Amino acid sequence: MALNLINKLYGIERDLKDAPDSERLAARQQRSQPLLDQLKAWLDKTQPRVAGQTALGKAVNYLTSNWSRLVRYVEGGNLPIDNNRAENAIRPFVIGRKNWLFSDTPKGATASAQIYSLIETAKANGQEPYAWLRYILERLPAAQRLEDYEALLPWNCSPNTAT
Repeated sequence: MALNLINKLYGIERDLKDAPDSERLAARQQRSQPLLDQLKAWLDKTQPRVAGQTALGKAVNYLTSNWSRLVRYVEGGNLPIDNNRAENAIRPFVIGRKNWLFSDTPKGATASAQIYSLIETAKANGQEPYAWLRYILERLPAAQRLEDYEALLPWNCSPNTAT
């Protein structure tokens, strides 16, 4: 039952992938909210009946404890249904965390985190990270005003500019 409803919710999101935020919000409230209400009713009915240590019990308890986070996305057309994009962005760093053991100092670890953040921000804004970093590092010494710095942000550069 739960998987069926969750699949329907993701189906709605697939249908709305290219829709403007206002249309997505209206559709979520009209189409997704009733499914979420059904899912919540199923959770409330099922949770007392399943043992907490079973796979189903753990899944039901997890969903119940995170319910407020799940339903938040129907409050805005710009909110994603899940955090997959963020998890995919940090995956390379989680996998490489053993390498971070070799950051000898807190300052070294901070510097690594900052450069990784810059790289992922560049990617999220359609920039090729190496080209964008080279572009901004060449121009950063000449920046003097706030506008100069803002012009170097990845969402303010055209991808062709940072090559």
